[in-house]
Amino acid sequence: MSLPAEPTPPPAPESGPLHPVTVGDRSPLPDVLRGLALLGILVVNVQDFAGFREWTQTGVDRAVQVLTDIFFNGRSISLFAMLFGWGAAGLLTRHGSGLLTRRLLVLLGLGTLHGVLVWHGDIISNYAPLALVLLVTVRLSMRALLGLAGVLGGYWLVSGVMLALVYWTSPRVRTPGLPDLAPGMTYVEVVGGRAATFLDDLIGGSLYNGPWLIALFLLGAAAQRSGLLTRPHEHRPLLRRMMVWGLGLGLPLGALLAWLNTQSGLAAGLIAIPVRMGGGIASALGYVGVLGLLAARDRLGPLRAFAASGRVALTNYVLQSLVMTTVFYPYAGAQFGRWGAAPAVVLALGVALAQLPLSGWMLRTWGTGPLERLVRTLVYARRRQRTN
Repeated sequence: MSLPAEPTPPPAPESGPLHPVTVGDRSPLPDVLRGLALLGILVVNVQDFAGFREWTQTGVDRAVQVLTDIFFNGRSISLFAMLFGWGAAGLLTRHGSGLLTRRLLVLLGLGTLHGVLVWHGDIISNYAPLALVLLVTVRLSMRALLGLAGVLGGYWLVSGVMLALVYWTSPRVRTPGLPDLAPGMTYVEVVGGRAATFLDDLIGGSLYNGPWLIALFLLGAAAQRSGLLTRPHEHRPLLRRMMVWGLGLGLPLGALLAWLNTQSGLAAGLIAIPVRMGGGIASALGYVGVLGLLAARDRLGPLRAFAASGRVALTNYVLQSLVMTTVFYPYAGAQFGRWGAAPAVVLALGVALAQLPLSGWMLRTWGTGPLERLVRTLVYARRRQRTN
């Protein structure tokens, strides 16, 4: 796969008053991709919220689980992580390491609150410290970013396959990895359990998933450096190759993942992890190729509605957790473990689609989401005071 011409080195960080990127500065493609990724993340995460096991699904529930595995599982989270790296790299280029560091620390704090007070599966607290690696890549060429991403991602995938092979003949049954919730638990009990394990989970998750996530951040940084998402009309040949090769590899791996998720053995569960993430990144790149070509031709059409959701992604992400834990957790709706994949995914789609008009309303009313405003205030206020 050939690459676009190497761009000029990134400009020095701006001096003078700092401000966030405004609506007029934005290309629609990254926001549309982020909004679609949020929908897919909720479709996958609803398994954790609702408390069902993939390999126990039958009938319509199994059909829905298969579709989820092929089109969303590993795909949406890979796309979201790449966009996180894309945004962080853009902030680093425009405003320098100090402001990016402050933003990541703010996100780490908010992610920790979300992970302890709302839902144990928070990803922002994992992303924020790992994204600090981008601080040392600002002068790397685009080819170097892609090469480093390939090394880290390849190492993680090979390690996952080798681990699965070690347990290939093991008779042990895979564990669901679902939260430890019992009927009648109070909110205080649930939060106490999360608080007791949060730091260990954060460190363990960062160590295990670190190489993979950093690889995705680096791919996002390379996309930012090349202008792939903001100027897709300049990269049509590359976008076509991404579409063909990404979907050509990712969809068959999604079908393999769907089959593995019908198996209850430990080996199947372990091999499903690299299959999920390898196919996930391939499909995510394929999705970027498809949406990028549509954007280059100004044919995003109804998909533009997802841009509003993508512009207030942090608020929507936390709001999804609030709605789902209210429905399923024992201190509220108490539906945990009672739903199969089909009704749970229908609910997830309904919530994600309902966020589209809600996001539009927030943007019309306030110009941003409440959590986005909070982050901007904490990140930019201090520098504004210095320039006044």
